[in-house]
Amino acid sequence: MELFEAIKTRRSIRRFSDRDVDDEKIRMILDAARMAPSWANLQCWRFIVIKDIQKRQTISELTYVESFFAPLGYKVNPAKKGIAEAPVLIVACALPSDSGSLWGQNYYLTDMGIACQNLMLAAHGLGLGTVFVGVFDEEQIKELLSIPENVRVVGLFPIGYPLEEKKEPPKRKPLDEIVFNENWGSV
Repeated sequence: MELFEAIKTRRSIRRFSDRDVDDEKIRMILDAARMAPSWANLQCWRFIVIKDIQKRQTISELTYVESFFAPLGYKVNPAKKGIAEAPVLIVACALPSDSGSLWGQNYYLTDMGIACQNLMLAAHGLGLGTVFVGVFDEEQIKELLSIPENVRVVGLFPIGYPLEEKKEPPKRKPLDEIVFNENWGSV
């Protein structure tokens, strides 16, 4: 798949078929994430691959509903079912100490954002679907997966073959609303 086509056609997938995902495809996805640039090339990312259905179901129960999604009109976290049903869940973690912090910016979040975008595009390029899930009980997930205290859980990525094909692109603001020339607000 051509790069710009992949960027334009990638969609957030929350419903998956029960078809297994080949280990080699998971390895290719993780290798794409690993190739991302990072602060001083310190590569703060760590990934946990979960195939165990009980762990995936437990983690799906640790995604928030009331505190985040209810004000948006959702009765449940839209990705909750996908986490439990996808054949693979990747838990993306970061070691903040293996990244930079400058002028109040914690760059491990930037490092992880870049790596996770690679992860999502690689999954799409391989015919798989995923979605970034960022609303969860981090402490309980860390306890469940024996993640050390100094590590942050940054995102959850259920991965599998999409149950349905999404054709419509997500709504995006036009460039003239988000791009300025030389100064803020100038067009």
